[in-house]
Formats: sequence, C-alpha cells, structure tokens
Amino acid sequence: MTTSAPDTDQSRTGEVQFGKWRTWYRVTEARPVTQPAPHPVTRAPVVVLHGGPGSAHDYLLAYADLAATGRAVVHYDQLGCGRSTHLPYEPTAFWTIDLFLDQLDTLLAALQFGSGYHVLGHSWGGILAVEHALRRPPGLKSLVVADAPASMPLWISESKRLRAQLAPHVRQALERHEGDGTLQDPEYQTALKQYYDRHVCQLDPLPEAIRRSEVESQSDPTTYFKMWGPNECYITGTLRDWSAVDRLHLIAVPALVVSGVDDQATEAVVRPFLERIPNVRWRQLRGASHNPHLEARQVCLEAVAQFLQQNDPTRTQNPQQEERTLLHEH
Repeated sequence: MTTSAPDTDQSRTGEVQFGKWRTWYRVTEARPVTQPAPHPVTRAPVVVLHGGPGSAHDYLLAYADLAATGRAVVHYDQLGCGRSTHLPYEPTAFWTIDLFLDQLDTLLAALQFGSGYHVLGHSWGGILAVEHALRRPPGLKSLVVADAPASMPLWISESKRLRAQLAPHVRQALERHEGDGTLQDPEYQTALKQYYDRHVCQLDPLPEAIRRSEVESQSDPTTYFKMWGPNECYITGTLRDWSAVDRLHLIAVPALVVSGVDDQATEAVVRPFLERIPNVRWRQLRGASHNPHLEARQVCLEAVAQFLQQNDPTRTQNPQQEERTLLHEH
C-alpha cells in the first residue's frame, strides 16, 4: 500500500494492491468533535461505494462532509474506472459481483478497518454494499443503501412504468430507437434526457461532480455496458437478473435506506429492503430523484450522519431506545 501526503482539504490519497491491479482511494480525515463528558464517542469510518458500474467516486464527494461529524470518510474507485486499474479488454465473464466484493475486502484490510466501519453504497454501489453485508463481515456496524434496488427485475419493471409516464412522442422515440439499435441517434438521446432530468438528477445545470463522473464513465464504459447496459432505463447487462430479496433477512446490522421521491429507485424498488431486513429505517427525500446527496444535500447528509452516529461502536444513547428508533421507522 502506498500513501501520498495529505491534501489541503484534510484528505489523503493512496493505492492498495489488489491482485495484479491497483485500487485508488481517498480518505477525508475526521475532524475533531467535542463531546460532553462523560460520554466519549468512537466514530467509525464510513466507506462509500460508488455506482455505475464504472462511474468513479467523484459524484459522491458530498459525503466527505460527514468528516465534520468526527469520522473518516473513504472514497475509492472500483476496478475498471477512475484512478484504479482499467481493464477494457476483459470479457463479460470477468466482471462479477464477487470481483468487486474481493476488491472492497482488500481495501478494508489494508486500511485496517476490520474492528469497526460503516458502508454506504449508492445505486450499483448499493447492490455491492448489500452483498457485502450478506457476507456478515465482523467489523461492519451498519449499512446505508442509497437509491439502490433490492431486485433488478423490480428496477426494470418500474423503469417501464416511469417511461410510460413520459409524453407519447418521447416514449415512442425511446422504443423505436431501442428496437432499431440506433441508441446514438440524437432523437433517442434527446428523449433519454427527458427521463434523466426527471428521475436521475433534477438539478439544472448538472453539478460538476456528476459531470466529472460522467466523463470517467464515458472514457471507459466497459463495466457499465457489460454489467448494466446502454443507459439507466434500458438494462441489458449481466446484472439484469440480480436479486437479494430472498436473502435480505440474513443482514445482521442496522440498515438505512435513502431514496428520492422522484427516484428511479422507486418505493416498489426499495420496498423489499423495508419488509425483509430485520433492523431498517427509510428516508425518502422530497425534491430529489436519484441523487439526493446533491439535490437535497443538507437533509440527506443529516439523515445519514444521525444514523451512523446511532450505530457507532460506542453509543451515547440507551441501546434499547436506539433499537426501537431504528426498527422499521419509515
């Protein structure tokens, strides 16, 4: 593992060897928080898992603000994107969930977070976070699933429902070009933007953080095309049949589900999390779609910060009271 000097924004970056490849990471250092005695709090780091697959970490840097609550925040680029190793010639069979789980485990071991940490996964990163929690790693303290599906068949079904709400000429353009295989046609891209503006990010102009991740994804779309598909509402990749619905009861840590009211991760998409994870709460945020950490930034970060604090290794609240708060508070 190599580590660079700290950046001026109280972060440091480094690389971890993962097999023959490299994982790039960034740690935003915890900022001191004064706690009233005699209740000191140990605030475990949170590891942020980006979406895509292949979008890189940039668009989730808003979560670095959690460092102000006294915990370190780790961002990293998954294999195939960003500053980690790119593998554009690997076949479809190479890109598996287990590959990315092993990469995460290697990073956690190198950073020595096994004694206590949280994970926060957004979109595809939420799928990865759920699968990590299902392995029941001993150091995991809690799970945040942000704007992610419990089942890709549910996601696909809801995507069709959301598309049906678009104007008729927009729907027809999407369907016609998908049938013809002309997805780069300007008419298709214009129609697709209607869906994105409503259900992916409602901010205009798009935040620079999202633009940076888009550039990263477009520069090497290998993992996105092979695992997800051409775009957010046309799923053809290897993840299209993924589901954790029948395994969610095995998650042994508290979970927070975050989504936007206009999210493509609709209520139906996240409902299995709420019904099947034993210890779960849900925050659905108004004025937001698939990126509430940007669209409703303050409310989203406050909700996540409170949840993480409630589930740190040393707690200031009564554990029984805390459990009642977390269980199925929707």
